[in-house]
Amino acid sequence: MSYVDRDTYGIYKNRLGDEGPGPHLMGADTLLGNDVYNGKEEDLGDIKEIMLDMTTGKVAYAVLSFGGILSLGEKLFAVPWNALKLDTKNKRFTLDVDKERLESAPGFDPDRWPDMADETWVNEVHSFYGTQPYSSESGTTRH
Repeated sequence: MSYVDRDTYGIYKNRLGDEGPGPHLMGADTLLGNDVYNGKEEDLGDIKEIMLDMTTGKVAYAVLSFGGILSLGEKLFAVPWNALKLDTKNKRFTLDVDKERLESAPGFDPDRWPDMADETWVNEVHSFYGTQPYSSESGTTRH
């Protein structure tokens, strides 16, 4: 599914040239359910949730669902927001990770979410994706 399909308010409906929001500002609800692919055109899953840092107001992670059938046996992955790229041509996101490698990414059971503010967890996730925690990008330290 794409953000255009989830656009119940017409955010992107009549977009001509640079009129209206997107792709620089987008409705968070329109991003839920969006497909995520890699550069090899492999389907890596879809976005189930967007995690906001309520202290800074920044988007920290997109929670990606991967594997399983009809949500049975699915595994969730918190992907650093800065690891995702918006593909406006195909109306989806891309993640520079092979499908095979994603299977070994730090993930979690949908019924047992981790403490995403825990420094050890943060470092493990960002190390896997080769990204810096968003708070590090601006030179601030995370508390």
